[in-house]
Amino acid sequence: MNKVEGIIFDWAGTTVDFGCFAPVNAFVTVFKKAGIEVTIEEAREPMGLTKIDHVRTMLSMPRISALWKEEYGREFTEQDVENLNADFESALMETLAAYTDPKPEVLETIEQLRKQGLKIGSSSGYTQKMMEVVVPEAEKKGYRPDFYITADGTGGLGRPYPYMVYRNMEALKLTAARHVVKVGDTIPDIDEALNAEVWSVAVVIGSSEMGLSEEEFDALSEAEQEELIIGIEKTFIEHGADYTIRTLGELPGIIEEINQRLQK
Repeated sequence: MNKVEGIIFDWAGTTVDFGCFAPVNAFVTVFKKAGIEVTIEEAREPMGLTKIDHVRTMLSMPRISALWKEEYGREFTEQDVENLNADFESALMETLAAYTDPKPEVLETIEQLRKQGLKIGSSSGYTQKMMEVVVPEAEKKGYRPDFYITADGTGGLGRPYPYMVYRNMEALKLTAARHVVKVGDTIPDIDEALNAEVWSVAVVIGSSEMGLSEEEFDALSEAEQEELIIGIEKTFIEHGADYTIRTLGELPGIIEEINQRLQK
């Protein structure tokens, strides 16, 4: 049958951890410990990459790079990247379990998709060690995909490379890229889907791109929420997403639409 067979979800900001706060807080803490004050926006910008690539990207930002040179009297080195990444992993592991609550509509949507015979895969910018905390904690709260993988399982080649998608396709026995949908909440998620030539669906509310907690989002007026949502949808579409959804509850309708397009 020429239809969607499987969906590959990102984790933080997509299915768990509304607003993707676990890694952001850890990045801010670790850079501060190193004598560099980074903003929440700077910590969020590379979200979706593997964490060591995230550190490297932050250090390469002109403002942070200049602060580093001012603090240490030299450019950052690859050893600095590795040291910061090790500190980040330690900081994140201390709090990670607290950021594993499924986002609204996730559990109901996954159940609905499974009833339609769809396989549920996943990929993450977290390391395998981190996922060994996240996966069992999320399962206690009702969420467990059929398969998950990190860049540790693809020779360190995470997003934007397509290999985590391919490993999902292999494990779940999905027959063709056009029968696969990748769902994420960041630009690197979209890049991963484009490079794998699968359908890209970007989720807006609770995303890292939005960067608000559930309480902060709910505190906005309807007009403020709408303005924020429309801006993020535009960003995702400009970066190549095939579809945007506000919440995961809209995903089954998108799958139906993709199936109609595939039939044609």
